[in-house]
Amino acid sequence: MAVTWAEDHALTVVLAARGYPGDYAKGSVIRGLDALPRDSRQMVFHAGTTLSEGEVLASGGRVLNATARGASLAEARAAAYALVRRIDWPEGFCRSDIGWRALDGA
Repeated sequence: MAVTWAEDHALTVVLAARGYPGDYAKGSVIRGLDALPRDSRQMVFHAGTTLSEGEVLASGGRVLNATARGASLAEARAAAYALVRRIDWPEGFCRSDIGWRALDGA
């Protein structure tokens, strides 16, 4: 396997099942993933999903990872949260403060 380093910034926002890290329901349908970009600058990694009858279902606590790259950390953060907003999953949630410490005062 070859590793390619990039000079830009990347940021990942984890989408988790409501209730995580405590009790959470499994089996909720996640929609909107097919319409998301899939390139080297924006991608969604599956961590706790399963495919059943053509639908993506949540099967774990930490379910999706929305990752984006940008020329700056602020640009990467904005792009990652833009991906999150396009995912239709009412049973999921994410923190809205990812990256704030690194960006505070920037």
